[in-house]
Amino acid sequence: MKAQPSVHTIALIVAGALFMQMLDATIIVTALPSMGQSFGVEPLSMSIGITVYMLTVAILIPAAGWLADRVGARSVFLGAIVVFTLGSILCGLAQTLPQFVAARAIQGAGGAFMVPVGQIIVLRLAHRSELVRAISLLTWPALFAPVIGPTIGGFITTYFSWRWTFLINIPLGLCSLALAAWFIPDDGYRSKTPLDWRGLVMTSLWLGLLLAGLDGLVHHAANMALTIAMVIGGAVLSGLAALHMRRAKHPLLDFSTMRVPTFALSNLLAGSYYRIALNTMPFLLPLLFQLGFGLDPFQAGSLMVAYFAGNLAVRLITTPVLERFGFRQTMVINGILSAVAIALCIALRADTPVYLVIALMVFGGATRSMQYTALNVLAFIDITPEQRSSASTLSTMLMQITILLGVVVGSLSLSFFQAVRGATGLAPIDFQLSFAVLAVLTLVSALQMRALPASVGQTQTPIGQPPVGSYPEA
Repeated sequence: MKAQPSVHTIALIVAGALFMQMLDATIIVTALPSMGQSFGVEPLSMSIGITVYMLTVAILIPAAGWLADRVGARSVFLGAIVVFTLGSILCGLAQTLPQFVAARAIQGAGGAFMVPVGQIIVLRLAHRSELVRAISLLTWPALFAPVIGPTIGGFITTYFSWRWTFLINIPLGLCSLALAAWFIPDDGYRSKTPLDWRGLVMTSLWLGLLLAGLDGLVHHAANMALTIAMVIGGAVLSGLAALHMRRAKHPLLDFSTMRVPTFALSNLLAGSYYRIALNTMPFLLPLLFQLGFGLDPFQAGSLMVAYFAGNLAVRLITTPVLERFGFRQTMVINGILSAVAIALCIALRADTPVYLVIALMVFGGATRSMQYTALNVLAFIDITPEQRSSASTLSTMLMQITILLGVVVGSLSLSFFQAVRGATGLAPIDFQLSFAVLAVLTLVSALQMRALPASVGQTQTPIGQPPVGSYPEA
């Protein structure tokens, strides 16, 4: 009889699959010019591959929680890995732009379910005393992939072929599939709740409109009026969708999770401020290194690896620190330190010694990792078992929004300060003022964490009590 694996083993396997998906989303950026040459189109036209992937994810994510409850989280997760790997193969073999776009849509269909359903699996199997360590393991893909993805993508594209940025997912996908099939058990939970079709259509539509509008702002779409209309329309429709689901007999998403203070603080309010700043820094820093310091893309990417080193170094102490000092004290103090790390970027100059730049990157990466991990754990610490599926889906949806918002904030802040100067090109002062805005945003987030009760996260599950996610038979 096969031994039951620990929840930490399962969390690590899920995290490995999530890393494959998140790395793919960032690695593609540096390969776009080479792909454009292969397909005989302008590099700018290749951005449709990113947009199609993002919109496919947006359309399908809202159904993730319901499908996991209906079919089984393990089955959906395994299926997502298969679909994503198949899409990766088709991307690597694509000979024309339409073929590539279709393959990216298939990839997006798999990627849409990997993150929320992977979280659901871990949340259902973890005891409350294991929750901090388990979710901590799930956060590292989101921290590392955006930092090292462009560097890896540049290396593969330069020395091999852009096709291998997708084909490397074959061994990664097969390995993830084998490990998940062998180690992840079926939680046994099945729900007969009917699908809220109206809620699904409304939610997919508002999320798609909002993300498409934000993407248009990032890329300075030609029709800016339409882009802004999509953002406003998505925001309005999100309110109507929430109103529908609060009245529906079997809502697609359980919005009662928003009444849980820790979930709301982590995913809206303070958490959203911090995630926006967190996602803006990997956008601004490489631009500063290249446009401000005159470094080439590889040199800029190499400096960003120090950010990754900071993330990695603090992983070993994150859980002990949270358990020793509690969430409130850790998140207030570390949040302030994170704001200081961003503010120190204002002092960076082209002649700043490399060792000081690296030290600052490590410091910023370390505080970033600690706060991001704490936010992700905080989101689920008080969520009941019945709310886990909806909470995971909602959290993933909001994460997608803040990722794009981070790039939007970075792009618009640079454009704004450049316009105020009346100049046509970016200057160091534009980056310095943008860093100042992000530092203030991060500081506000840290100070809002003082609202947390000192006891948050300190309650442990008594020995013999079922896991957090144990369900009665449906």
